[in-house]
Amino acid sequence: MIDLKTQYAGLSLRNPIIVGSSGLTSSPDRNKEYEKAGAGAIVLKSLFEEQIEMQSSVLMKDEDYPEAADYVREYVKANQVNNYLEIIKKTKAACTIPVIASINCYKSDVWIDFARQIQLAGADALELNVFYMDTDLTHDFDATRAMYVDIIRKVKETVSIPVIMKIGKFFSNTPALVHILKVNGADGVVLFNRFYRPDIDINTMQLVSGNVFSSHSDLGDTLRWTAIVSGKIPGISISSSTGVHDWEDVIKCLLAGADAVQMCSAIYTHGAEIISQVLTCMEEWMLQAKYNSLKQFQGRLNYANISNPGMYERSQFMKYFSNRD
Repeated sequence: MIDLKTQYAGLSLRNPIIVGSSGLTSSPDRNKEYEKAGAGAIVLKSLFEEQIEMQSSVLMKDEDYPEAADYVREYVKANQVNNYLEIIKKTKAACTIPVIASINCYKSDVWIDFARQIQLAGADALELNVFYMDTDLTHDFDATRAMYVDIIRKVKETVSIPVIMKIGKFFSNTPALVHILKVNGADGVVLFNRFYRPDIDINTMQLVSGNVFSSHSDLGDTLRWTAIVSGKIPGISISSSTGVHDWEDVIKCLLAGADAVQMCSAIYTHGAEIISQVLTCMEEWMLQAKYNSLKQFQGRLNYANISNPGMYERSQFMKYFSNRD
């Protein structure tokens, strides 16, 4: 009997496939379909701090009264929050698998009360998708790390459910960031979130949105840092995300040390049935490899368990291209 169960950030999952936060998970009915297809957990669509602030600004663009601006801002926030809490409650009523709420934030003080409400609404865990791109030439690099620490510390003081940090891959030292997040209470990390990508339309001479979906070529960075972080920082759960499109990608992430794997673009492309297909292929691979459970091979090829861990740190192409004309 193949056992696909895994532990992720204190949650017991029937298998490691998590439906990642996106428009896919904004409907309780669709979330029930993902459970039927076999998903181990669901991360609800994020509520964006930036979106709430932008909507408030649009409504108040011609208003000169600060008191009115504060009222509208709080009204917009309360409305968005209440709608989100309803999605949590309805999804929890429809599903038996863990339901993880998601906040896309960049300020530590804005979401403290909301985090408490999320827990009361029944969410099994909270994923903090910290979206921050620093372009200030005089910015202190330590201030960015301090912002992440401040967010996790204050939210952990507020809730008792597991709190997971979803971070980007554009840090000079990802393991150091994950380590300090763990020290300050993070129960898990997601490697990685996916930034909006701009493109340029050369015919209209306008900035447009680039491709929003990931591809197989994105998996390399995910594998590299999953393996390094899991090998250097035991004791914190890792969910691999970005570039995961088929069952082989899932197996690779688990071998690199992931406890769970988030899928999003593949579900957009192929529908919920891709989940059951991935699980079937995983079980077949495990049978052929004579593995009865994920624990038998999780992390087998991470940074700490391979004979030449420097392979994960290689950054140059010289060896690969030296024999090519």
